[in-house]
Amino acid sequence: MSEPSYAQKQYLLQKKHEKQFVSVARILVFLCFLGLWELSSRLGWIDSFIFSSPSQIAVTFWNMCMDQSLFTHIGITLTETLLSFLFVVVLGIGTAVLLWASPRLSRIAEPYLVVLNSLPKSALAPLLIVWLGANERTIVVAGMSVAIFGSIINLYTGFQDVDPEKLKLIDTLGGGKKDELLKIVLPSSIPLILSIMKVNIGLCLVGVIIGEFIGAREGLGYLIIYGSQTFICACILTHWLPCFFCFTLYITRYIVVWIHLRNKISQSRR
Repeated sequence: MSEPSYAQKQYLLQKKHEKQFVSVARILVFLCFLGLWELSSRLGWIDSFIFSSPSQIAVTFWNMCMDQSLFTHIGITLTETLLSFLFVVVLGIGTAVLLWASPRLSRIAEPYLVVLNSLPKSALAPLLIVWLGANERTIVVAGMSVAIFGSIINLYTGFQDVDPEKLKLIDTLGGGKKDELLKIVLPSSIPLILSIMKVNIGLCLVGVIIGEFIGAREGLGYLIIYGSQTFICACILTHWLPCFFCFTLYITRYIVVWIHLRNKISQSRR
C-alpha cells in the first residue's frame, strides 16, 4: 500500500479537526446553557420557583435516586416502551409484508391507514383508557398507536420501491412470492427497517408518556403530572436527565469510534 500524499494527509487532518471541533462545540453549547440557566436563577433574572435551576434539579435527582423512586418509575416506563416497540416492529413488518403480497388488499387498506396515521394520538389515549381500562396494557397500546400506522405505510412503500428487474429475475427463474420476499425484498429493505426502528423507539416512548399522563399511577408520565400539579418544577425537569444520559452516550459513541479509527491509522502507518 502506497504512502498517502501530503495533500491527502492534510485533507484527513482537516476532517479530523472538523469532527473534533463539532464534538467540542456540542458539549460547550450545552455547558453554556446550563451555566447561563444557573446564573440567571441565582441572580433573580428568572423565577427559580417557576423555571428551577440545574442545581435544584441535581439535588432532586439525587434525592430520588437515594429513595430509588426514580429508578422504579424509569423501569416501568422503559418496560412499557420496549413492549410497545416490540409489537410495533413485529406487527409493522408483518402487515407491510401482507399488503405487499396482496395488492388488492393494499388498495383497500391504504385510505384507512392514512386516516389512522393522521389521527391526533393524544386525543386517542383517553378513548383507550375508557375502552381498555387504566392499566399497563392500555399504556402499551397507546405507545403502539403513535408509531404503528406510519411504520406500516413507510415499510410498504419501501417494499414497493424494490428494483423490479431483480423481481423479474426471480420470476424468470421460477421463483414465487416467497422467494421474492426472502431473497430480494427483505434483504434490500434492511436499511429502511433499521431507520424506521430508530424513529419508532422514540415515538413509542412519546405514546407511553401520553398514556401515563392520563391513566397511570407509576412511570415517568405520572411523575411529570404529579410535579406539575404540586408546582415542583425541579421534579418535572429531573425526568429530562435520562435524555441527557442518552446525549452523553451519543457523544461517547463518536469518541470511541474516533479513538478506534485513530488506532487503526497509527497501526497501518507502522
